[in-house]
Amino acid sequence: MKKATNESVIIARHINTFLNEYVPSQKSRSNHTLKSYQYALALYIGFLETEKGISTERLCGECFSRIMIEEWLQSLMELRGCSPETCNNRLASLRAFLKYLGSREILLLYLSEDATRIPRKKEVRKKIKGMSKKAIQALLSTPDLSTKTGRRDLALMILIYSSAARMDEILSLKIKQLHLGAEKPNVTVIGKGNKIRTLYLLPKAVAHLNKYLKEFHGDTPTQEAYVFYSRNTGALGKMSQTAVNKQLKKHARAAHEICGEVPLNLHAHQLRHAKASHWLEDGMNIVQISFLLGHEQLQTTMVYMDVTMEQELKALATLEDENDKKVSKKWKNAKGGLAEFCGVKTIRK
Repeated sequence: MKKATNESVIIARHINTFLNEYVPSQKSRSNHTLKSYQYALALYIGFLETEKGISTERLCGECFSRIMIEEWLQSLMELRGCSPETCNNRLASLRAFLKYLGSREILLLYLSEDATRIPRKKEVRKKIKGMSKKAIQALLSTPDLSTKTGRRDLALMILIYSSAARMDEILSLKIKQLHLGAEKPNVTVIGKGNKIRTLYLLPKAVAHLNKYLKEFHGDTPTQEAYVFYSRNTGALGKMSQTAVNKQLKKHARAAHEICGEVPLNLHAHQLRHAKASHWLEDGMNIVQISFLLGHEQLQTTMVYMDVTMEQELKALATLEDENDKKVSKKWKNAKGGLAEFCGVKTIRK
């Protein structure tokens, strides 16, 4: 096997450093975001190796040319069946790496400039199936309160709906972030970009949470414990989204028999969407809703909620009433494949 070139070693080293040092410390501390970067780069390296025959000694700047990236995006759609939205997410991750690479290696800066000119795939907007207040009531009536799991599920669904927080924000909640005894009971959530926001809770949600905490965490809960934890790992390991979605679908099937508006393939995001819509129906200011949802742009809230033009004008009109670790250096080992050389997961097809 030929020896890796100096340029290939530099690129592989930067991939490794980008994923294991830069993203966790500078871009995001979210495991989901990190995994998204890791998977996108692993897919791209796999494409270079299997589709383009790029070996460790042939890795160079031209491997990240606009033409090569566009071919990769096309292969994601044709060979892997990726949606336009997924392709755009993968492209964004690769662009982030190339921007990082260009900031460290001035001679490779042109790759980032070229990548920014690659047009995004046209996305087909998917309408989120709404849920009425009647549907929410039907859903909350389904957990079997004679079982410990049923009582946990009810507390979880009430918190998701009442706070309209993202699933990961809820599952990442620790005991120390609950302030149920405050004059205005609230939870402090850490959202995207490590942005912190306070969400106030109504008495019903507080009552259910207090009962849940006493049963699942005892009289003196550990402050670092996750509010909703995994039975396998204990209170210091948070419950998985897969487990939550499984329970939600089970309750949705039962609730669908009571109210046909409850979607059978229910997921937590629909509870967040429902609460936002109900806030709007109740006359809440659209800016307040946007803040509670953790959106940076007001337009994101409009699109997210599938607000009609008439509703948008009505919502905006309400504003007038307001007062103004150690990582192995895999690039030093060129004996394995390209994926191992760059320190990413091997993905063949």
